[in-house]
Amino acid sequence: MKITRLTTFVVPPRWLFLKVETDAGVTGWGEPVVEGRAETVAALVAELADYLVGKDPAAIEDHWTVLYRGGFYRGGALHMSALAGIDQALWDIKGKVLGQPVHVLLGGPVRRRMRVYSWIGGDRPDAIVAGAKAVAANGFTAVKMLATEELHYLDSNAKLDAVIARVGALRGAMGPDFGIAVDFHGRVHRPMAKVLAKELDPFKLMFIEEPVLSEHAEALRDIANHTATPIALGERLFSRWDFKKILSDGLVDIIQPDPSHAGGITETRKIAAMAEAYDVALALHCPLGPIALAACLQLDAVCHNAVIQEQSLGIHYNTAGDLLDYVSDPSVFAYADGYATIPDKPGLGIAVNEDAVRRGAAIGHRWRPPVWRHEDGSFAEW
Repeated sequence: MKITRLTTFVVPPRWLFLKVETDAGVTGWGEPVVEGRAETVAALVAELADYLVGKDPAAIEDHWTVLYRGGFYRGGALHMSALAGIDQALWDIKGKVLGQPVHVLLGGPVRRRMRVYSWIGGDRPDAIVAGAKAVAANGFTAVKMLATEELHYLDSNAKLDAVIARVGALRGAMGPDFGIAVDFHGRVHRPMAKVLAKELDPFKLMFIEEPVLSEHAEALRDIANHTATPIALGERLFSRWDFKKILSDGLVDIIQPDPSHAGGITETRKIAAMAEAYDVALALHCPLGPIALAACLQLDAVCHNAVIQEQSLGIHYNTAGDLLDYVSDPSVFAYADGYATIPDKPGLGIAVNEDAVRRGAAIGHRWRPPVWRHEDGSFAEW
């Protein structure tokens, strides 16, 4: 069997899908994307395709190694995301050829279902209590929210008090056992992160996410000294080498690699195994589409340290399309009692609706993240 073609599709709301075809008629799907840079990643996939076309799709580990190491310059968001989607598609092909879900090929599942959480509140937190009640009514037992707006290096007590009020209102409305995670989104700088992390302790959060940007990881130890809440980070790290020092220095409690950014299934599993050796939990990042989520669930099935899974159904970005719009059988992602069942059909376990993908690609998207500024006119982290 030989790879014959790689085709990318820029589809709403902000996704990029990849179809890998073979001369045996077996196709695989992946989701290589950097949000806001879809066209750039598509160009990089086309460059990597020069090596892959004509090759046996079964040699996944070798293909990953060549595509990672063979370009001399390596790593980073664009390269690792392009490689991620290719890797997902190759695993999808292998599973379909062998008639098994990917998790069986990876050694078999350690769990049959995975706890999931839902996003509420939008980029600037709004109506969070109503949002949490709505998703709880749909069976979710946990949510994540952006509790802050933009914060300067030193900012007002009023802004911090507003964050505490939002989270406190949510905890009061949902009770002590409902899961709440607060994403600082890298928009909080070290001086304010220490204060805010400490002030949030009474609400017994599942975790605080990206209390500072990944490039400021040295600050995590100081922040951890101000809070008992678990600290999560990792969506902007892209390889086991990126995670190496984070783990060896004991800086986080939960890692969040994204299998559509961190080299796909092959690399993300290695990252997860590294984390398990340090007694660090895994909560895969996935505010993306159905192919990305399917890849995550295949990994959740085999990673003992996986604790909860992000998913994008109804997320505030999905205004021009949503998680279930591009799959032939939406029931594959049916959530019940706060859990998703691990897909058990061959490959990634989902059937992509190619007609819907092509209709979406005819529309396309030019999604870009917003640009925020502080009151003084300086750039603010989104």
